[in-house]
Amino acid sequence: MTAVGTPPASAPRAAAAAATRRFRRPAATPGGRGREALTGYLFIAPAVILFAVMGLYTVGYGFLLGFARWNGFAPHWDWVGLDNYADLLWRDPVYAPRVHVAARHTLYVMIAVPVLTVAVSFPLAVALARVKRAQAVLRSVYFLPYVTSGIAVFYAWQYILQPDGAVNYLLRVLGLGSLQEPQGFLGNPATALPTMIVVTVWTEVPVAMLMYLTGLQTIDRGLIEAAELDGAGWWRTQVSVVWPLLRPITAIVVLLTLRSALHGFQTFLIMTNGGPGTHTDVLGLEAYRLAFLSKFAPTLGLASALGWMLFAVAMVLALINLRALRSRV
Repeated sequence: MTAVGTPPASAPRAAAAAATRRFRRPAATPGGRGREALTGYLFIAPAVILFAVMGLYTVGYGFLLGFARWNGFAPHWDWVGLDNYADLLWRDPVYAPRVHVAARHTLYVMIAVPVLTVAVSFPLAVALARVKRAQAVLRSVYFLPYVTSGIAVFYAWQYILQPDGAVNYLLRVLGLGSLQEPQGFLGNPATALPTMIVVTVWTEVPVAMLMYLTGLQTIDRGLIEAAELDGAGWWRTQVSVVWPLLRPITAIVVLLTLRSALHGFQTFLIMTNGGPGTHTDVLGLEAYRLAFLSKFAPTLGLASALGWMLFAVAMVLALINLRALRSRV
């Protein structure tokens, strides 16, 4: 029996249920849900419209332009189908040889830049990870090339690589005068493209180094200690333990540097403009010339076709890289 004046045990639960019913949010009506959805659509509408105009419309317009002949000023296009692609690849006696030369130089850059970027950034990240003092300062110093204004940096490189620039002066002071370039490192056809590759690697290393450094900080220290207990030295530990664990980061670094090597042409435009002669001409620079430096010649379609061919190559490389990464994970 319940004592007189004592509420039953179920009274608190009943009071809580009553309070819940009192403050429960009323169920949304179909009309209310529709108004909420409309409000959400109105908020995202500006971004969607901007993307449709600046993204989808531009991409579609450029894709169709690759099948036409147009100079940018005529009121109508001349539809030519696949002629632009054929002219660039083999048929046109003027444009096809230029594209072949630029493609060969682009291939050299696409091979050298990822390899050298990985070869420089990974040891640099390993060395930086072992530094205990002033690591933040050193990290900022190494990242400085990436955040510095590109045009200013490229003009500075152009200046120090001149015949009377800092590089030739330094070689002369060190007694390595035989390595000097009287024409400048950008004026000699034999050294122009390798020099541009070095400058490109210099701009790619900061991001790759930070990515490797981040990956090194996420590796379980117990794995490294276990390898050391098994008798593995520092070199063996880096090669057999650390490097395989950072393979996904390496794949990302290679993909990013391949994209820069394939599409990037600003460095070549500012520093050499494809010279001397055509020794530093690349496909991105050739597409830029066809689009903007052909005066009134109807080459916008050729530029668009070349751009889409570069896009196709980039997609194939990305798929190959992704497939290789999945097969090794």
